[in-house]
Amino acid sequence: MERGVSLVPSMFTMGTLACGFYALLSTLRGAQLLTPGTVDGAAVAAFDNAAKAIGWAVVFDGLDGRIARLIRSTSSFGREFDSLADVIAFGLAPSVLAYAWGMRWLAMDYGHEWTRHLQPLSWIVCFAFVICGAGRLARFNLQSTRGGTDHRFFVGIPIPAAAGLVAAVVHWTKLPLDYWVSGIAWLAILSLLAFLMVSRIRYFSFKSLDLRRRRPYATFIFVGLIAWSIFLFSEQVLLLIASAYMLSGFVYRAAARSQPSESDSREVNAV
Repeated sequence: MERGVSLVPSMFTMGTLACGFYALLSTLRGAQLLTPGTVDGAAVAAFDNAAKAIGWAVVFDGLDGRIARLIRSTSSFGREFDSLADVIAFGLAPSVLAYAWGMRWLAMDYGHEWTRHLQPLSWIVCFAFVICGAGRLARFNLQSTRGGTDHRFFVGIPIPAAAGLVAAVVHWTKLPLDYWVSGIAWLAILSLLAFLMVSRIRYFSFKSLDLRRRRPYATFIFVGLIAWSIFLFSEQVLLLIASAYMLSGFVYRAAARSQPSESDSREVNAV
């Protein structure tokens, strides 16, 4: 700290933090504009802006570490600062958005006694998203300081990916949930994401990709098509990308289990 901190990566980390703060403000604005029984267009726009801010936070978060490694300015301060920003942008902001946008149906009277228990359940699930995300970040920081860690994979879904899926659903649906069936499904999705963050399921980290290497021009075309698709059909494409990444952990786990272990291979060779 006496020698100062690297400015460029920290600026991107501050961008992540600023996006998280804006997402919280937009969510509160949307919650204020919501009224029972009606849908205010300004409220829908506020929730959508909060989701977009979380999406931009994912972009900034992916750039700060990448740039720090490219210019060789990684530091312990940057790692801790990045984790604190992630708790706000990808833990607190999406959980508040998930509650304000997805739990509007709790204010309606369905005439069932059991529905009154869903209010505290929704608090627990949204808080579980925050606490599991914070635990995921703490575990990541500990693992990154140990030697022999396979940097090709994350253990548990990264918190930006979990927050990105929440934002993608809100950006795709836009209208706040107002029916208990969809609301319970939303609680199930949040519970699954909280579990995946603290699970042992592996997800590809993309850190092994070297941006300084020369690649075929087809790669440039492919990346350009994805970027243009996001620009034209952001709701569908972003939801598809976020959902595919979440499911990729299950696919990799199933593929790893289907392969014979080393002990099985030795037994076959011995026979």
